[in-house]
Amino acid sequence: MTTVQSPPAPPTAIRPKVVARTGLYAVLAANVAVVTVFFAQAGFASNALIVLGRLAGLYGALFMAFQLVLVARLPWLDHRIGMDRLTSWHRWVGFGLLWTLLAHAVFITFGYAEGTSLGPIDELVELAETTEGVLRAIVALVLIMIIGAVSARYARRRLAYETWHFIHLYTYVAVVLAFTHQVGVGTTFTSSPAATTYWWALWGVALGSVFLGRVVLPLRRNLRHQLRVSAVVPEADNVVSIYMTGRDLDKLPARAGQFFLWRFLTKDRWWQANPFSLSAAPDGKSLRLTAKVAGDGTAALRHIPVGTRVFAEGPYGAFTAMHRTRPESVLIAGGVGVTPIRALLEEIQGHAVVIYRVGRDQDAVLYEELRDIAHAKGAELHLVSGPVVPDLLAPAELAALVPDITERDVFLCGPPPMMNAVLRNLRELGVPKSQTHFERFSLAG
Repeated sequence: MTTVQSPPAPPTAIRPKVVARTGLYAVLAANVAVVTVFFAQAGFASNALIVLGRLAGLYGALFMAFQLVLVARLPWLDHRIGMDRLTSWHRWVGFGLLWTLLAHAVFITFGYAEGTSLGPIDELVELAETTEGVLRAIVALVLIMIIGAVSARYARRRLAYETWHFIHLYTYVAVVLAFTHQVGVGTTFTSSPAATTYWWALWGVALGSVFLGRVVLPLRRNLRHQLRVSAVVPEADNVVSIYMTGRDLDKLPARAGQFFLWRFLTKDRWWQANPFSLSAAPDGKSLRLTAKVAGDGTAALRHIPVGTRVFAEGPYGAFTAMHRTRPESVLIAGGVGVTPIRALLEEIQGHAVVIYRVGRDQDAVLYEELRDIAHAKGAELHLVSGPVVPDLLAPAELAALVPDITERDVFLCGPPPMMNAVLRNLRELGVPKSQTHFERFSLAG
């Protein structure tokens, strides 16, 4: 088998992710500093509990605005950081938001109760009945607590994606209620023209980001490209590929390794959106996804009529060759995780080693396509089949298949247990974290 000449890796390959991540940290830190300054300028006329409560409320408002930016699905951030990492940050910022708003409610209530004969509960009722915006704030806090509860891992695993997503939409109701509360009673909001301008600008950017990323861009792209199903092809007993054509697909900014949220606009599926990777590199003429039948929703994909209109949100994801740091690569796929790996193999430059892990040889969907692409590009292809135990991709086995694995970028996609095991094995082999690329399909609000 001939080997193609490996081009040098781009000298700035690692910069997009680092720049985007550092930029987000810097923006958040700068806004924390600005909020703290405006808070100090507003004065400390109240008792200590009220002061602490107001400060917690301001940080909660800042976290809420930052949350909106994280879930806005802005292409610049998503393509550099990846939706799974943005979702992880969204989860942790969500915990910060929940606790700061709880602290705000508790400190404010106890602070005002300290100057009256009322207990904390009676004081909270009194504030809700007599102070503008407090009742709206209580409703917002209750909504955020409910959303936080259903977002916990235990609850999230037991809810259908559509149910979880519907509940999550109430976040926007909570945002509106919290903002009107801040406008109505926030002393820092009105303490100076600069503070008022800052808060209006902050909320404008946050809400504008959501409107742009979640409404404007999807509508614009779908109106332009007019996707329709052109073919539905069974790949195996439980795997199906769907081909789509449309207009001006050469202008769609999609890359191998990315995914879309797909809605097939039939009468029984139009409201369902599912994330599936492209299983072939975009060629400017058509798109293809390949899905494993894992429930009623995906089982219906087999019966989608040719000609069905498709509403696609995306492309999303940072699992692309954009983040290469080395001239050569290893592509590791498990099960139906082969779909983005197969697309990446088409696009990626330099010598590649492909490792395809399956339980049985007959489970290796798209294997013939992988073999043909590997042959054409001078890549190595290894089909590794067998039971989960023993670990057939243990450190020694990986080192035997790819002796120079520490000198290559590693792209990994597969079921979560398999990915977790391989990531541990790569760390044991000493593969640098910056050379390891993977993405999980966990979507925020």
